Amino acid sequence: MSSVKEFAYKEKPDTLVLFDVDGTLTPARLTVSDEVRETLIKLRKKVCIGFVGGSDLSKQLEQLGPNVLDEFDYCFSENGLTAYRLGQQLASQSFINWIGEEKYNKLAVFILKYLSNIELPVRRGTFLEFRNGMINVSPIGRNASTQERNDFEKYDKVHQIRAKFVEALKKEFPDINLTYSIGGQISFDVFPTGWDKTYCLQHVEKDGFKEIHFFGDKTAKGGNDWEIYEDKRTIGHAVTSPDDTVKILNEIFNL
Repeated sequence: MSSVKEFAYKEKPDTLVLFDVDGTLTPARLTVSDEVRETLIKLRKKVCIGFVGGSDLSKQLEQLGPNVLDEFDYCFSENGLTAYRLGQQLASQSFINWIGEEKYNKLAVFILKYLSNIELPVRRGTFLEFRNGMINVSPIGRNASTQERNDFEKYDKVHQIRAKFVEALKKEFPDINLTYSIGGQISFDVFPTGWDKTYCLQHVEKDGFKEIHFFGDKTAKGGNDWEIYEDKRTIGHAVTSPDDTVKILNEIFNL
């Protein structure tokens, strides 16, 4: 049994289930369905639940609803660099403090130059997004419509735009200890090595869970769920869609 009194009302208070957001709880960048929401309400009565995503909290609120801090036991934005437990914020960390202005400037200039030289069918806006714990790079731009995102994802599978971009960055900045993680449909994240989704696990350690399950859709090597999916501290579940997540949850936890 978990010694945490706040979780004592649950059937299995020593079990935690963590979810990726995009492609796992919601379609990419879209909102959560009623079916997923109802499944999570049932699940939370049995076990502790949390989500962990690379986006900042404002985007997660758009996708999961305005009351997420009350509807999940743990909320991890930017892989846990911004973290909430039972609605209370925990200590946060900053990418810019870690890398320093000089190195960040060089990194940003290289990215913007590279972006200007790529052949792409369309470009929209916000190609380089600065976040608290990482930067997000999108060749097509984060303002692309859902259709444009889908089209770019297909284009990228053929032309490997993101994969080639990552290789160029690794070659240019071998001395900066950075990880490049391709996730979602249109972008990749850049962050200090170790600041992947496993970062959030330090926030739950003291609560003494016997089992930590993780659900994600980008679990292959190079995907942004891979590190936490493979981590010895978690039981990983690879899913293909929110419907798949619901199906597996029903099978495992008899909801």
